[in-house]
Amino acid sequence: MIPDKAPGEDVYQATRDLRKEAHVPSFEKYRELYVSSIENPEEFWGNVAKDFFWKSKHTSQFLDYNFDVTKGKVYVKCMEGAITNICYNVLDRNVYDRKLGDKVAFLWEGNEPGDFLKVTYKELLQQVCKMANVLKSLGVKKGDRISIYMPMVVELVVAMLACARIGAVHSIVFAGFSAESLSERILDSQCSLLITADGFYRGDKLINLKMIADEALEKCKDKSFSIRRCIMLKHLSKEESVLPEGSQSPPAKRTCPDLQEKQKERVKKIRPIPQVPWNPDVDLCWHTLMQEAADECEPEWCQSEDPLFILYTSGSTGKPKGVLHTISGYMLYTASTFKYVFDHQPDDVYWCTADIGWITGHSYITYGPLANGATSVLFEGLPTYPDVSRMWEIIDKYQVTKFYTAPTAIRLLMKYGNEPVQKFTRSSLKVLGTVGEPINPEAWLWYYNVVGERRCPVVDTFWQTETGGHVLTPLPVATPMKPGSAAFPFFGVVPAILNESGEELEGPSEGYLVFKQPWPGIMRTVYGNQQRFETTYFKKFPGYYVTGDGCRRDKDGYFWITGRIDDMLNVSGHLLSTAEVESALVEHEAVAEAAVVSHPHPVKGESLYCFVTLKDGFDYTSTLEAQLKKQVREKIGAIATPDYMQNAPGLPKTRSGKIMRRVLRKIARNERDLGDVSTLADCSVIEQLFNNRCSTV
Repeated sequence: MIPDKAPGEDVYQATRDLRKEAHVPSFEKYRELYVSSIENPEEFWGNVAKDFFWKSKHTSQFLDYNFDVTKGKVYVKCMEGAITNICYNVLDRNVYDRKLGDKVAFLWEGNEPGDFLKVTYKELLQQVCKMANVLKSLGVKKGDRISIYMPMVVELVVAMLACARIGAVHSIVFAGFSAESLSERILDSQCSLLITADGFYRGDKLINLKMIADEALEKCKDKSFSIRRCIMLKHLSKEESVLPEGSQSPPAKRTCPDLQEKQKERVKKIRPIPQVPWNPDVDLCWHTLMQEAADECEPEWCQSEDPLFILYTSGSTGKPKGVLHTISGYMLYTASTFKYVFDHQPDDVYWCTADIGWITGHSYITYGPLANGATSVLFEGLPTYPDVSRMWEIIDKYQVTKFYTAPTAIRLLMKYGNEPVQKFTRSSLKVLGTVGEPINPEAWLWYYNVVGERRCPVVDTFWQTETGGHVLTPLPVATPMKPGSAAFPFFGVVPAILNESGEELEGPSEGYLVFKQPWPGIMRTVYGNQQRFETTYFKKFPGYYVTGDGCRRDKDGYFWITGRIDDMLNVSGHLLSTAEVESALVEHEAVAEAAVVSHPHPVKGESLYCFVTLKDGFDYTSTLEAQLKKQVREKIGAIATPDYMQNAPGLPKTRSGKIMRRVLRKIARNERDLGDVSTLADCSVIEQLFNNRCSTV
């Protein structure tokens, strides 16, 4: 699986000086550890588990599983019988056993430059205990599902860890999603409580989060499901109470009053406080509840395979899948991948720019870094606000050593040239990482040469919501780098490449990327739908976990992700279902049929190109197009807004009625070589579609 010797250094390689200073193993040692993790997983992961607290040890084999649907139910069990609590391990263990109470856990940087906050491990533990007590006082118990719909603030971490402390299951919904998307996720997981905020600014744009949350709760009510309580954080409305008459308004929560006073007039002009709807029968104020709560809370001791969280990811059927992760395996895997992939050291300042609403934020902002006692930057804003130097300014401000961002952000900032980067020293940087989608070599080289000044190794990580953590990744310095390659498997991971017949391919090859056995952090099921879990990931090739991605392996054994094979799009590092977008379009009264394909985008990687067939009696106009784009935004979220929309009186279909999407992809790209179209029912639609193409230059 991994070559006996490191491949030749005929491509980009970190300097030998950096290699001498690195704490990660050499390539040979890495290979030795990898082989050990495959041949003796009990010993390998047992050594990792020694760093954590267990109320009781596991009583069965370390990993038990079945990946073959023909042999019965698909399952994965890790450390069955062990009892622990992940919140205790990422907070109490650090505060009391490792004496890290005064160490900074999070350096919060707000949307506005100068709005910042430092939170130590001790302070974070106290806040988590308070919120855990609040949840318990509201009747939340082990196993209950809690929906969290919040901006990138420290309180989001507090809310998720409070759930973990009492054994409740958090379901975090990205704060950019619509009311429809939020309600759909609340309904699917039958959440008993929602935690949200009044609103937040993303750059110049106000997001009235509470209004969207209330709309989602109304949609739930329309479907005969009611949330008992909604806790609202006052993030923007700090000075005026939104509570019913007679309630006490909480104080401002940020600890920089001088700065706030200086900025007050400017902020007032450009930052109006949103009007916050309030329902006294449902709504509760975060601050009032926290003031009254005790700051100690005994953790709920949980079984190893008890659920930790549900996180929804787009499905090819259009209905999001609730990916379920459990406690012990996820804890071990996120802790170990963070430690090795970022070569974590005690004095590091680490910054992952992702949102906690995605799996990257779960694994590599919250659980992985905290499990290692790391100091992390938590950023609320945008890379281009108030100017395109914001990220590099933050790196210098906090002396960031390990930086983890998306290829989308790299391509976006690359457009503005080197000058905004070189205004700042970035001398603290030691490791650069990428996540969310394959990175094109041009962006990789700019990241390595300009941002890292050819002295920082780049770890291009491949993984999914379903995998829980990195599965293919270089290790900094230990792995000779190839721009755009995800390199080799992480410890315990056994990839393979299959052809259409399900045969394993050896040597240089291209096909379906699958995994032959589980690792501790892999998902356990689709919440409430085991059948969908098995059909989506295991039915096509029994005995393997099927990623849905294509992959190429080169002569040196490096893996290169070639993109989604199923009907999914990767827009700015986020998976979107074509079926979900199509469903939103056909809900409009004018639309008879819609087909959505990907189109290359210089910044986002992929964008949405929509073919729309109208019903008789409707004309395709710019007004209608604007309505359709608005409908997609409202149904799914701004991230799903189509870039291109084309009037398509007819779509290319087979005689059985199936839309030939590969043909539509070619048309969207203006590529005339369509391949075999002998199965098309009506070839005349092809030229018509080419003639109606959107200008994509």
